[in-house]
Amino acid sequence: MAAEDDGLFALPASDDTVPAGTVPAGTVPAEPARAGAPLAVRMRPRTLAEVVGQAHLLRPGAPLRRLAEGGEAASVLLYGPPGTGKTTLARLLAHIATRHFVALSALSSGVKELRDVMNDARRRHDRQNRQTVLFVDEVHRFSKTQQDALLGAVEDRLVLLVAATTENPSFSVVSPLLSRLLVLQLRALTEDEVRELLRRAVKEERGLGGAVTLSAEAEDALVRLAAGDGRSALTALEVSADGVTDVGGTVIDVAAVERAVAETTVRYDRQGDQHHDVVSAFIKSIRGSDPDAALHYLARMLVAGEDPRFIARRLVVHASEDVGLADPTALQAAVAAAQTVQLIGMPEARLALAQATVHLAMAPKSNSVIVGIDEAMADVRAGAVGEIPAHLRYGRYTGARELGNAIGYRYPHRTPEGVLNQQYPPDDLVGTDYYRPTRHGGERALHERLIRLRRAVRGEEGQP
Repeated sequence: MAAEDDGLFALPASDDTVPAGTVPAGTVPAEPARAGAPLAVRMRPRTLAEVVGQAHLLRPGAPLRRLAEGGEAASVLLYGPPGTGKTTLARLLAHIATRHFVALSALSSGVKELRDVMNDARRRHDRQNRQTVLFVDEVHRFSKTQQDALLGAVEDRLVLLVAATTENPSFSVVSPLLSRLLVLQLRALTEDEVRELLRRAVKEERGLGGAVTLSAEAEDALVRLAAGDGRSALTALEVSADGVTDVGGTVIDVAAVERAVAETTVRYDRQGDQHHDVVSAFIKSIRGSDPDAALHYLARMLVAGEDPRFIARRLVVHASEDVGLADPTALQAAVAAAQTVQLIGMPEARLALAQATVHLAMAPKSNSVIVGIDEAMADVRAGAVGEIPAHLRYGRYTGARELGNAIGYRYPHRTPEGVLNQQYPPDDLVGTDYYRPTRHGGERALHERLIRLRRAVRGEEGQP
């Protein structure tokens, strides 16, 4: 079966002609890179020792380390952002002694291919007592039916599944399969780890072979642009180097990097956990009254192509949920931003979104509105729905008076204060306080006024 190549570390197809025990554990036999192979492919690790990053998964005794060294291990799911080594680590399992390796891509494989692999794995197990390691890249792209097809083989350890995904498996992998996998989260490379990749690629013969040098400023720029993605760093380095050597140069400077790379790619998936993480950080930054952080996360969403209508809706919700009546103008600002998005669109609407973001972040905060409505709804769901007082019921229909409706209702506007003692809630809820204003912003005055209003309406002492 043809091997898949994710652009950083190609997966070689399994070769049954390699005698067991001839290759050290965790080592891939050196193979010449194909002509014109990208720098990222040429620099792919050949041993565990060459892997940069993910020390938490490769320390002695860690599950992935045991698997790479041929020991007993459970099926695993490698979850992490692009360019962090998911396919690299799977590739290093390709020539484990006694195990057969098969690579599938969820982009091009279906249930039939899975069944073929399972049947082949069963025959190999029965005839050779040899286990199959099945690597499935982009497993989140498998349908529920395809994922379900893996359950039996994984449960019986007919295959040792190594799955990889860039998306949070809680959102993208069915629960029965997820419960059978050891989820190992790969982390974005640190700046120092990206630097190590770049320096190794510049010096080594299979890389750039010292044909160019990388200035400190250019290295800093590549590290920043990579944002923890090793593949992205090496690709940008290669393009920068090509631009320099094409004009007879030997030094990659910041200008060469800027010519090669227009701007960093924002890691953001509108269907996965990056979306949820950035939105969560955006809202929490506004709630925490940090306009600078809020603008940063707003920028990340806008640059990544998030629907501005979604952002506007979140601002409108946040205006009532976390600001409320501490600043009554917050909701007006959020609604105005939402209307601007509809009327004008991007890119100009970014200004209104930014204005509303800063307004909400700097506004005094109160969650009294959401607490009040949620408590009231919880009581209603729990059965606190007593009879509406007769004097509040609708009385403008034939027979309403005979039922007692609207009899005794007192019209507040007929009093000098506009407030009078009268029961409004059902009997069981008399005296229940749902709205409890804070002393923040505009709610400070509301707090004092509400005390007076409740005394007047409920007939308590000290009424105005």
